[in-house]
Order: sequence, then structure tokens, then C-alpha cells
Amino acid sequence: MTKLQSMSLCVTLLAGSASAADQERKLVRGQEPEYPPIAEKMHLRGAVKLKIWISPDGTVRRLEYIGGHPLLAESALKAVKTWKYQNAPQESTTVVELKF
Repeated sequence: MTKLQSMSLCVTLLAGSASAADQERKLVRGQEPEYPPIAEKMHLRGAVKLKIWISPDGTVRRLEYIGGHPLLAESALKAVKTWKYQNAPQESTTVVELKF
């Protein structure tokens, strides 16, 4: 299983949080977030919700932390910042949930 395929298992597009045009934009390249060592020691599991602003060229322009455990948030933000989506005629937004 490739990194991108395994990423699709832990990232969920939240229904109703993006327009139909946004939902059509596919993830082309995505890096999985690293599980923070302190979270591993604490046996911490959970999800982090992020709002993503995607530039027309498919790069992540801006991220907003919406919710989830703060110990997991930094790792999620760092990974999603490197994601690449399909090109589109205009900027779009979406909300994703990353499960740890």
C-alpha cells in the first residue's frame, strides 16, 4: 500500500462542509502525519479537524485548526501543509479529519 493510499484511510472529507466543486478536487500527493512520540507514550488516539484553503495550483495556501487533541494538531498541520491537490480554476476550501 502506498503512502497516498494509506492516507485515504485516515483522512475523511466531512460531508456538508464544502461545496460540490470543492469535493471534486482530489488529493494528488499527501504525506501522513507523524504520530508524536509523547502521544504514543500516553497511548493517545483521536482525530484532528482542519480547514484547508487550496490555491488554484493545488497547493495548500492556509490551514486552520478546528478541533481535536492539541498534542496531535501540530503533526497534522505539518503534514497537511505539504499536500497537493488537483489544479482548479479558483481557490477552494475543504474540511478534513485526520485520525490517529
